[in-house]
Amino acid sequence: MTQVNETKFSPVAFNPKGYAVKRRKADPKFAKAYDALNDEFEALAALLKARTAAGLTQAEVASRMGVSQPVVARIEASLGKKDHSPSLNTLRRYADACGMKLVIQMVAHKDVMKF
Repeated sequence: MTQVNETKFSPVAFNPKGYAVKRRKADPKFAKAYDALNDEFEALAALLKARTAAGLTQAEVASRMGVSQPVVARIEASLGKKDHSPSLNTLRRYADACGMKLVIQMVAHKDVMKF
């Protein structure tokens, strides 16, 4: 006879943004590393906002770009990594697939919001 484990799964609530805000205040090294990723976080948010605004799935964006869905997933995931970022051409194609135009801006550091 097989014994059934009756332990119930109880996930722990986690608020990544709240954690980051608290940790930034308490740990200068964390704050520096987190701030260094700000561009990537903003770029990822822009991609996801464009795709969501267009009402598209990754698969639909991929079809419009002429690539597979895992390629779009990698594009979105790559923005959090420093080792490989999508090219401007790839970002243009992604934007076009979402019915958008890619616009690149430079702003003074004093104009960039920090937590």
